[in-house]
Amino acid sequence: MDAALIQKGVRRCSFGQFILFLAVVGAVLLWGVFAMLLCWIKGLNQTNMNDYYGFALWIWADLAVIAIGGGAFFTGFLRYIIGKDELKNIINYAVLIGFICYSSALLILAIDIGQPLRGWFIFWHANVHSMLTEVAFCLTCYFGVLTIEYIPLILGNRQLDRVPFFHNLSHNMHEIMAVFAATGAFLSFFHQGSLGGVAGVLFGRPFAFREGVFIWPWTFFLFTWSAAACGPCFTIMITKITEKVTRKRLVKDNVIELLAKISGWMLITYFAAKTIDTWYWAAVTAPSKGFWMMDFYSGNSLYGLWILFAEIILCAFIPGLILINKEGRKNKTALMIAVILAVIGVSLNRWVMVLQVMAAPVMSFDTWAMYFPSWQEIATTILPVAYGIILIAISHRYLPIFPQEKELNPIE
Repeated sequence: MDAALIQKGVRRCSFGQFILFLAVVGAVLLWGVFAMLLCWIKGLNQTNMNDYYGFALWIWADLAVIAIGGGAFFTGFLRYIIGKDELKNIINYAVLIGFICYSSALLILAIDIGQPLRGWFIFWHANVHSMLTEVAFCLTCYFGVLTIEYIPLILGNRQLDRVPFFHNLSHNMHEIMAVFAATGAFLSFFHQGSLGGVAGVLFGRPFAFREGVFIWPWTFFLFTWSAAACGPCFTIMITKITEKVTRKRLVKDNVIELLAKISGWMLITYFAAKTIDTWYWAAVTAPSKGFWMMDFYSGNSLYGLWILFAEIILCAFIPGLILINKEGRKNKTALMIAVILAVIGVSLNRWVMVLQVMAAPVMSFDTWAMYFPSWQEIATTILPVAYGIILIAISHRYLPIFPQEKELNPIE
């Protein structure tokens, strides 16, 4: 039965090896589920959050997976709206990765609210003055878009495709996929931006507070730009890891290099915008509120000035330089270093915009507030990683994710 579900013309490991792999990853998944149930049954006292840290590890993980999941909306935008036809060979995987990231984000939020049965309140009793309401609506709607984009891949399974209704449905959905891609790009632009906007309007947290254009602080645009720049890098990184694990070439080099080149220029322009933003904040915004830049980077090693250097120079400018350079993109080692640095960079940005915002003292009698997550927080943060690995493994085994796989790995 297992062999009958696998696409013709491709090789897969034995069913026994596959089940063993799923069992190992599934054990990690169950550990996370156990921690999640503790949080739901016993409440948020299972965490180490406190009066300083109302936002903590979960919110960082939520913002990080949304940012790296941005590869789905940006690759779809490039493929269907801009017309980069070569990206059709990686768009399926970008959609799958985006589906995993956004479903993980919703799962994390369901854990974070402590009472998931009341999660519908945000829709029925919406606070129309809150940017988080707009985030919740766009996030949920875009997850719906990703689900619609993922359905044709499921229907492309060898056995399901034999059913005329499923075959025709899949074909018709492919025909109108540009509409969903455009809708997804619109929704993703606004919720990525609003997540940044939430931090930018925190008047009581001057490390995050920013000036802006009309009603939008600069962080609104920086969050969107960084997700569009680094999301495709995450797609490339996971693709290369998948190729390493499966010992197969899954996507041609020209596809990877095109996506890497676009990401490189996005990173360079993001680096320029982030540098200007940081300079203006340090020279104008923070002093206007009675603070100096080093007030937010001194007093401990965790949030020293090194973290600013790592975020902007090491993890934005350097990978950007590598990716806009033809030789850098063609060098497999340099390419992998660049995309890993970019993913670390956007994750680091979300870390400081969640954790450092809370840690920095804002009153004369305050000290740096340190925080370490409980094991329940760590387990539930690892839970989406295990879930993502399992879904990728199942999808790669049974669904036509990579159109070029048969061509690149012919069976003799």
